[in-house]
Amino acid sequence: MVCSYDLRKKALEYLEKGNSQANTSMIFGVTVRTLYNWQKRKKAGLLQPSSHRKRNPYKIDPECLKDYIKEHPDAYLREIAESFGTSITAIFKACKRQKITVKKRRSFTKKGMKNGERNFKK
Repeated sequence: MVCSYDLRKKALEYLEKGNSQANTSMIFGVTVRTLYNWQKRKKAGLLQPSSHRKRNPYKIDPECLKDYIKEHPDAYLREIAESFGTSITAIFKACKRQKITVKKRRSFTKKGMKNGERNFKK
């Protein structure tokens, strides 16, 4: 859970007035380790919480994946994974992010008509 900048600032001001870390942690509802980390961050000038989480880029370029699927529309996930040099799961998740559906099999065993739509000869 990310604490607000105001809470961090108030807790550190309370701590700087000469109160103990144990007392400060009980009053503000944070652990002693958190207070210690906030003190280190304040010295470094990084007390404010970061605006967003840093993420690593995806392994598979979405444009390359779209182009490959347009060129090979009947390719299985296994074949796509071999050509990109990744796992089948990575290809599946990349397709899901791009809202590309997996090829579906036709089901020849299903009934052609629903129960209520039967035409009886008289």
